[in-house]
Amino acid sequence: MTTADTVPFNRPHVSRNELEYLAEAVRRGSTSGDGPFTARATRLLTEITKSRGALLTTSCTHALEMSALLLDLRPGDEVIMPSFTFVSTANAFALRGTVPVFVDCRPDTLNIDEQLIEAAITDRTRAVVVVHYAGVACEMETIGKLCERYGLALIEDNAHGLGGFYRGRPLGSFGALAAQSFHSTKNVQCGEGGALLLNDPELTARAEIIREKGTDRSRFFRGQVDKYRWIDIGSSYLPSDILAAMLTAQFESFDRIQSLRHAVWARYDEELAGWAEENGVRRPIVPDGCEHPAHLYYLLLPDLDNRQALIAHLAEHGVQATFHYQALHSAPAGVRCGRAAAGGCPVTEEVADRLVRLPLYADLDEDDVTRVIGTIRSFTVT
Repeated sequence: MTTADTVPFNRPHVSRNELEYLAEAVRRGSTSGDGPFTARATRLLTEITKSRGALLTTSCTHALEMSALLLDLRPGDEVIMPSFTFVSTANAFALRGTVPVFVDCRPDTLNIDEQLIEAAITDRTRAVVVVHYAGVACEMETIGKLCERYGLALIEDNAHGLGGFYRGRPLGSFGALAAQSFHSTKNVQCGEGGALLLNDPELTARAEIIREKGTDRSRFFRGQVDKYRWIDIGSSYLPSDILAAMLTAQFESFDRIQSLRHAVWARYDEELAGWAEENGVRRPIVPDGCEHPAHLYYLLLPDLDNRQALIAHLAEHGVQATFHYQALHSAPAGVRCGRAAAGGCPVTEEVADRLVRLPLYADLDEDDVTRVIGTIRSFTVT
């Protein structure tokens, strides 16, 4: 339970124009999808990500599901992905009967270990899905070359990565497809929402059809056909223009949101450095060439007992902190629907037990940041 004295783990940011834009959408009667705010939000998103195109969706999960449909994945096909990720990364492909092949993560960035991907490729492999954990880029040069060599589609699960860069290039612009999340926990949010970034122009027309229940409705409203028909398989992945109105206001405040979040991230990293070193705790690692978007700040405690003790210690002092992903390869559905690559995922299993995430959001004021830091410094690892 959150009280007035509690520092919550997350508080969605609301900028200046959300209520005005929501009211405008309602007054116009533009409440269904693909209205004027959808167009504005889409334009702003492509400017941030430098993607060649984008379609707003009802969630990042649905953007990933659209990716599976666009690639015509079939039962028995395989898709390589990290075990250390959210269930949606796997669910989107398992729904098509495709087998998720789980690869271990790197011990530094917690991203998929690019050195283990090639050994997981079989004659049934169709795609590689990368997840930029905490918005820190995967090793995209190596992974991109590997996908080219084997003729595999590259998909970015960029739920954490909006505003992040790899060697000066925005995350979300590397894969043929990339999925974004605008859930209330993300830097930019509309409560529930997402987007599919389209960097392969050949996929754009079909993506529009899949998103509109398998019809060419979008072409009809552009005057390109005299009626719309059922063209392909698809579903209802189109969000309301009301959500797009909120998202437009968020994108317009993107630079300010990012500045505020980076200030919190930097304070944590600087002021917890000494405590972390004294207690054998590891802070986030951001390799050269990577620029993170301050999506989350985590600590890796020495073991599960200390992780749980720190979370309890913070809670006793009114600070909400939490752990994160549990290994997918050993989860009941992971065992049933997928398989671990040879050698298993020992790093994933270890970090899943040790990681704790701290409160991090744009409206976290300096006094609360000081409180979080002071509470952590009062904890001694045993």
